[in-house]
Amino acid sequence: MKAAVLREVGKPLQIEDVQINKPGPHEVLIRTAAAGVCHSDLHFIEGSYPHPLPAVLGHESAGVVEAVGSEVRTVKPGDHVITCLSAFCGHCEFCLGGRMSLCVSPETKREAGEEPRITAATGPMNQYLNLSSFAEQMLIHEHACVAIRPDMPLDRAALIGCGVMTGVGAVFHTSKVQPGETVAVIGLGGVGLAAVNGAAIAGASRIIAIDMAEGKENMAKAFGATDFICAKDKDVVKEVIEMTKGGVHHSFEAIGLAKTAEQSFNMLRRGGTANIIGMIPVGQTVNLMGAAFLGEKRIQGSLMGSNRFPIDMPRLVDFYMSGKLKLDDMISRRIKLDQVNEAFTEMKTGAVARSVIVFDA
Repeated sequence: MKAAVLREVGKPLQIEDVQINKPGPHEVLIRTAAAGVCHSDLHFIEGSYPHPLPAVLGHESAGVVEAVGSEVRTVKPGDHVITCLSAFCGHCEFCLGGRMSLCVSPETKREAGEEPRITAATGPMNQYLNLSSFAEQMLIHEHACVAIRPDMPLDRAALIGCGVMTGVGAVFHTSKVQPGETVAVIGLGGVGLAAVNGAAIAGASRIIAIDMAEGKENMAKAFGATDFICAKDKDVVKEVIEMTKGGVHHSFEAIGLAKTAEQSFNMLRRGGTANIIGMIPVGQTVNLMGAAFLGEKRIQGSLMGSNRFPIDMPRLVDFYMSGKLKLDDMISRRIKLDQVNEAFTEMKTGAVARSVIVFDA
């Protein structure tokens, strides 16, 4: 099968022929229908985060189940599924405590002595974030996907697999936004727009969208923002505090920079919560004024929207089908697998929300 492979940090992905293994007892073979091009992949391409190489990238995807292992009970051949990098074992402390997205059990991967899930002519290929969805097929643990209703378009379903779950989940689960509260979202890529949309669904009274690109204003308001600030030449913290007469109840940093993480904290009202969704590069630190904590302000991380994806993702599908979740406008381009490097180049300009690789049926 064809796959997009990262062999060297800082180099373009290579389209190669790779081989995929047969499903083990708890594994599922999926024909990939669509895969979103997410900024997280770019972090690994550029080396901000390490990963064993070579690896097939991609982690935001949807497809159709082709085969299942002997012990699989959650999906069956023919099911339409959304994948999730938050593969979970189901019986560790995190899983039993209801925090499945934090599970790091090795049981969801193949052991060192087993045949790898993916191989190439040059040898074993590393699986990326439990998925490797920049490929025509995926072989994954059954607890890395969930069946969805068959009338959901799979190119839009793919977005739920990472960006939408991350943004909406941070609003619903990590920060627990309540009706009538105020929200600020810094960064209006796919994750940030999903956070805006989630805040609107949650009933936030004021949703301030912040981005460096003035052209994002109309899109932000289409997703539910009540206000927009172009951060290019403004003190966004001062602007937010003035607009809200004291700061917001919840802020969401969706870029992955120390500076914007600090801004997200500093724009809070007393008792407010800053949520860091973006992937701040390894080694960077965030500096905050210690005295600010006397106002009971909080700053916290959010991993994949603190999800319980087997429950959350089908519900998000229903939100889309009922018109509440705005996925159609989030797709800037539909591309082929061999255009993936172009998509990353466009991503760096900030002009696109999401490019989605659509595989031929």
